Amino acid sequence: MNKQADPTIMHIMEEEANFLLNHYKKLISVLILHLCRVDLWNNENLAQDVFLGATRVPVKVLQKDHIHKAWYLLQPKGNGSKSKSDDLGSLRLKLTYIEDTVLPSACYTPLCNLLLQSPDVKPISASAAHILGDIYRERYEAVLPMVRLLLHHNRFVPFVSAVAALELDNTQEANTIFRGNSLATRCIDDMMKIVGKNYLAVTLKPVIDEICESNKTCEIDPVKLKEGDNVEVNKENLQVYVQKVFSSITQSSSSCPPLMCDVFRSLRHLACKHFPADPHVQYSAVSSFVFLRFFAVAVLTPHSFQLRSHHPDPDISRTLTLISKTIQTLGSWGSLSKKISSFKETYMYDFFKSFQEDKCIERVKKFLDEISSNVSKESSGLEDAVVLKEGEVQKRAQGRKRLGKKNFKKRWLRVTNRELSYHKHKGKEALCIINVKNIQAVEKLDESAFNRKNMFQVVHSEKPLYVQAGNCIEASDWLEVLGQVTRCNEGRLATFHPSNYSGGAWQCCKNQSNNAPGCKPCTIIMLANLQLDIDCDRETERIFSLLSSNDTKLQDMEDACASMAVYQGPQREQEEYSKFTIQEPKETFQTLKQLRNVMEELQRQHNIRNDTTAQYGSLDNPIVGKTS
Repeated sequence: MNKQADPTIMHIMEEEANFLLNHYKKLISVLILHLCRVDLWNNENLAQDVFLGATRVPVKVLQKDHIHKAWYLLQPKGNGSKSKSDDLGSLRLKLTYIEDTVLPSACYTPLCNLLLQSPDVKPISASAAHILGDIYRERYEAVLPMVRLLLHHNRFVPFVSAVAALELDNTQEANTIFRGNSLATRCIDDMMKIVGKNYLAVTLKPVIDEICESNKTCEIDPVKLKEGDNVEVNKENLQVYVQKVFSSITQSSSSCPPLMCDVFRSLRHLACKHFPADPHVQYSAVSSFVFLRFFAVAVLTPHSFQLRSHHPDPDISRTLTLISKTIQTLGSWGSLSKKISSFKETYMYDFFKSFQEDKCIERVKKFLDEISSNVSKESSGLEDAVVLKEGEVQKRAQGRKRLGKKNFKKRWLRVTNRELSYHKHKGKEALCIINVKNIQAVEKLDESAFNRKNMFQVVHSEKPLYVQAGNCIEASDWLEVLGQVTRCNEGRLATFHPSNYSGGAWQCCKNQSNNAPGCKPCTIIMLANLQLDIDCDRETERIFSLLSSNDTKLQDMEDACASMAVYQGPQREQEEYSKFTIQEPKETFQTLKQLRNVMEELQRQHNIRNDTTAQYGSLDNPIVGKTS
């Protein structure tokens, strides 16, 4: 959708503040005009949250793309004088201020197209997306807008496959595969955080909640034991927790997002092709991401993945550290055939003797096979039903007339990994239960169908179930969860009707047969909220800002390409060449020229809109809607 204004996007990130706030506190930031207001609350009180204090940071003290760190005295509400600010304490903030002026969509088309063509460029190092990653190799967050843009346009898998192949060309040892901080690993890390959010919630949240709420002591390091601790009891507690986390992960293959499976399948194929003599590399290529960079990191810092609302206290954090360490090792058993003799700590060596190594290796390999194979696999069916989402919705009564408020009733909708059900109220017996294996499609419904917004339909063996969510975000969440849990169903439809059947015909295509095939292709199963969350214009503007701020590096890269082309050799001994990945200098030079051209045009558009001397009604500042 074209933008008619030039909104200023400001992102305020609070990082270190979370470490100062304990499990009973929460931080709320509000940007008001030119002030960033930070409120501190205590939400441990069961009756209501308690306000502890606030502070305000003038935006003018924040420099664009720079990190601001400072201590601020907390003030009472409204900066009143009822209490002294010294009595309320102080708060340390770490803020990053980013300001982007987003132009109309048409302005970003050339740069966006250039980036989206990257997967087709050969060699991949000469592509615009790879150049961005190369220029910003020291800044991890610079890759995120590019990943989001590629995800939105379904171009991520071919791009990351190409950059992974390039990395493998420079990898000599199979046991170091995908272990560094490369462009491929950074892209996949960001993708897993975006795409795997619900997967983590389904797989880890129940057991993480149990660990944090039961708070059993699990310390097994003799040096860190407290007085009165029993190391055998602690070891038993830790083993129970590890087994629960390990089982949750290895039984979760059916919940793994299709996009992640596609990436893992590509990595596995590339690794086997590059190291054909190593039988373990096909597993290490996948486990280095799904175990080391995904599950183990989420266990270690659950608050960073929205699995817990706050940073855990030191004792629980230590328990999570031991579990994370164990999960990493169990994951590597199935991929690198690592033995327990490789442990440096004696207490960890003794602890791992309690695990049946061969059995764990078999379970890990089976899991890795399932998430990286060509065919989607079902779960073992042995795990308990897990509630994926529940909430109040409006459900249309079956077989009633097309319009009328009485046809819609409030119901409590609940979906698990086994069934979809609705109830009169939360906690009541189910009025209807639908096995998720029988669901054939989950799609949005046209607003014209019932003159209602935020509606979706669940198509199964009986009549379609029509549901209205409370808002567009809720509707998107329901579509995502239901789409993921039904993606392996054999009877999924290829087409659907975006409207309902009434008056003897489908309202969308006017076909009079109630059993007529759908008139619209079903949605490709990806994250339903990608379309909602990702603003391509905003992401492209961020990429433009990043490239513009490093114009010097782009020029250095151009000079390096020109020099290499003239002297017909890479001359890697020169420092100016080693900063960049230049396989084909001529192709890379051409891409750099294209980048410079589109950036110059974008900068010109920015200058026009920032020109305060332009007269209303001029070519530089036209009056919208003027006809003559």
